[in-house]
Amino acid sequence: MKKINEIQTEIVEEFSFFEDWLQRYEYLIELGKSLPKINSKFMTDDYLINGCQSQVWLHAEFKKDKVIFTAESDAIISKGIIAILIRAFSNQTPIEIINAKTEFIDQIGLRENLSPSRSNGMFSMIKQIKMYALIFKTQLT
Repeated sequence: MKKINEIQTEIVEEFSFFEDWLQRYEYLIELGKSLPKINSKFMTDDYLINGCQSQVWLHAEFKKDKVIFTAESDAIISKGIIAILIRAFSNQTPIEIINAKTEFIDQIGLRENLSPSRSNGMFSMIKQIKMYALIFKTQLT
């Protein structure tokens, strides 16, 4: 199982292949299509991420000491963003998720190329991912 920083490095390397942001946006949209599907019963207000301009639902399960995320969004860019985040943080322990850095977002240029509202939404996604990890961590003690 790869560690979070190894996955983040892979993501940075993948985005570095593209010359401009139009190509990176297209890749982001493609990544969104591979998003692990959320069960429709979790597409309720309880699982909506506050702070996103589009609707993004995030569900987390705790299996064998690992947090498993699934998500859905009604917007293709948001779907790509949450797909990258799930790829980086899913199947990791709560401690690893809580302690993980997020510089890879700046390294691929995501923050600077998103609108302020999408950027805020992305950080709301990260906050929610880390919140789930925190909740599961308390179940370990």
